[in-house]
Amino acid sequence: MHYLYILYSNSSQKFYIGETKNIHERIFKHQNHFYSNSFTKIADDWEVVLTFSCNTKDDALYLENFIKRMKSKIFNNKVIANPSILEDILSKRKL
Repeated sequence: MHYLYILYSNSSQKFYIGETKNIHERIFKHQNHFYSNSFTKIADDWEVVLTFSCNTKDDALYLENFIKRMKSKIFNNKVIANPSILEDILSKRKL
C-alpha cells in the first residue's frame, strides 16, 4: 500500500504534494525538517489535508505528478474536498 498526501501551510499559503509507503513517518520527517533541502522547510505549520490510499507505488506517483502538473491551488482544493476525483483520474489512466 502506498499513499498520496497533501500538506498545507497556512503561514506560507502553500501546498506540498508527496507519496510514501509510510505516511506517519513521512509526515513526522516533514514536520521536523528532516529533509534539509525539502520545500517543506519553508514553514513550521504543515498540516495533513489529504491522505489517499493507492494499491501501488506507480498509482501514487502518477497521482502526485498529475496534481503537480496542474499547478493549481483551485484544483488542489477540489481534490481535498472531493477525493473521489483521484479515483476518476486513476480509472482514466492509460497504462
